[in-house]
Amino acid sequence: MSGLKYSLGFDIGGTKCAVLLGSADGFGNNLTFTKEVFSTSGSAESVVERAFAIMERMLAEKNIEKSEVAGVGISCGGPLDSVSGTILSPPNLVGWDNVPIVSMFEAKFGIKTRIENDANACALAEWRYGAGKGHSNVIFLTFGTGLGAGMILNNRLYRGANNMAGEVGHVRLSDNGPVGYGKAGSFEGFCSGGGITQLASQMALERIQKGTPPSICSDVNSLSGLTAKAVGEAAQSGDVFAQEILSYCGEYLGRGLAMIVDVLNPDIIILGSIFNRAERFLRPAMSRALERECLSSSLSVCRIAASGLGDNIGDYAALSVAVSDI
Repeated sequence: MSGLKYSLGFDIGGTKCAVLLGSADGFGNNLTFTKEVFSTSGSAESVVERAFAIMERMLAEKNIEKSEVAGVGISCGGPLDSVSGTILSPPNLVGWDNVPIVSMFEAKFGIKTRIENDANACALAEWRYGAGKGHSNVIFLTFGTGLGAGMILNNRLYRGANNMAGEVGHVRLSDNGPVGYGKAGSFEGFCSGGGITQLASQMALERIQKGTPPSICSDVNSLSGLTAKAVGEAAQSGDVFAQEILSYCGEYLGRGLAMIVDVLNPDIIILGSIFNRAERFLRPAMSRALERECLSSSLSVCRIAASGLGDNIGDYAALSVAVSDI
């Protein structure tokens, strides 16, 4: 491609959506974009219609013809079928049942449209524009509300036999532990916002019952206020108990990552969301577990890094899907 190329992105979240108009140089670098956010409330059809209207207005305001747009990219939480372009009843999108969203966009704009689950889309974004740039084997872990992985292997997005590759959160790391992805002791149970909340409540309750309540939770009635966000903020403020919770999470993060390192032998594993905000409390225990559990030759060539795109990763993700053919 020569000259300036445009792309459209649609990042679908449980509470809000973002519509994006991106442009990059002829080599696909130096991506810039404009963005508009709106609520996901209403039916799937009404949300899609709002996205259509915003995209049309964005193109008109910039005097961009549809023929100048390289593609439309959609990033959405699963389950979804990226081959048929259908959203399949995601738990955070009530009423979005078998929505043929790719065909809806292609019928509206006549532009090639692609969809990927959010983990795959974020992996593409980090590989193309973020911490994974220049690497051939990149694993991205969402590490937010839940835990899922997107995998670039030998410069190709790996989806698996039926688009289910990367569900690392479902792997059981312990017979007991916080529940995540419907399984006690799972990777998602230990390493997600919901998992950290469960860990905090369990550890605080033990101390309360022993008569030594932590400063961030003085009695049983205040257990409901222990969220992952509260734990992170308390850790940043120097609370030793909160830091202990994150260190415990970091231990299991290392155990889970060790399996990925040994099985897939990646160049880099990139962690988003919670890791970006709490790396200094998670990394020491994580690193000890990795050193203990990994094949040293595999660990020696794998870097563990925070997302290079930070809070903007969802924007880059949708636009990366738009121009991806891998």
